[in-house]
Amino acid sequence: MMDETGIGIWGVPLAILAGAIRVSTPFIFVSLGETITERSGRINLGLEGTLVFGAMTAYAVAVMSGSAWLGVLAAMGTGAVFGLVHGWICKWPKVNDIAIGIAMMQFGLGMAFFLGKPFIKPVAPHLPSIPLGGWSSLPQVQAALNINVLFVIGALLAVALWWAFKNTRVGLILRVVGDSTDAARAMGIDPDRVRLLATAAGGSLAAAGGAYLSLYYPGSWNEGISSGQGLMAVALVIFARWNPIGCFLAALLFGGAGALGPALQSVGVTQGYYLFYAAPYVLTLAILIATSSPTRSLAGAPGALSLTK
Repeated sequence: MMDETGIGIWGVPLAILAGAIRVSTPFIFVSLGETITERSGRINLGLEGTLVFGAMTAYAVAVMSGSAWLGVLAAMGTGAVFGLVHGWICKWPKVNDIAIGIAMMQFGLGMAFFLGKPFIKPVAPHLPSIPLGGWSSLPQVQAALNINVLFVIGALLAVALWWAFKNTRVGLILRVVGDSTDAARAMGIDPDRVRLLATAAGGSLAAAGGAYLSLYYPGSWNEGISSGQGLMAVALVIFARWNPIGCFLAALLFGGAGALGPALQSVGVTQGYYLFYAAPYVLTLAILIATSSPTRSLAGAPGALSLTK
């Protein structure tokens, strides 16, 4: 089979590779942020709202300042504020993490849609990319290997977090707090403060993922910019067993699943390809089913992490 690009069936894996790199970047940042938060013993389901609000903030600041990187920094700042608010509320007794997360998600979505209306039409500068496909004369290869800088930063961040969790004092404190609140207090550590900072860091990274959406791919601001990446990232973290490198690899898997439909369409498949657009959601459901068990706990799960506290 030859597609309209002239590279035949090789267009499918090439399109999946390109799509995996493009689509996975928000998953990388949101899942790494949620890993930090959950490693401290708290779950944050509000990251979908943080992601969308971060996308709006990044685009608005980039439009007004002319700098995409200022937009990213502004988004990370608002994400940290969302995380601080979430963490501050959740520290009080009898407060449910899940309920607060859902409330913060709706708040973030609503504020983004309200404040972002003036920025739907203006055009913002895009984030830069690294042309790793310059060795090839095929434009399809060049486009597939045109790597955004945030993807590279996300990959390096995953390795850095993996190392930090195992080899630094901050990583040790985070693991202790996440495994046992009582043990942390016995060591003179304030669990509430650690979880507050961890939730803020998680929100900041999630907002950076939102900045990628509005400033690179798809590269615009609109109310339908997210397809649930913030919520799916929670399943991704469970699938990766709270391992940052596992999150990076799982994000690539999710990105590849999201690229199946467009890849088939690019090689001339005209029927049924649209069903593969649901692949990321089917994968999320399959992961949640496969990792659930009434009799055993998940390997690698922080001991203090609970859905009922």
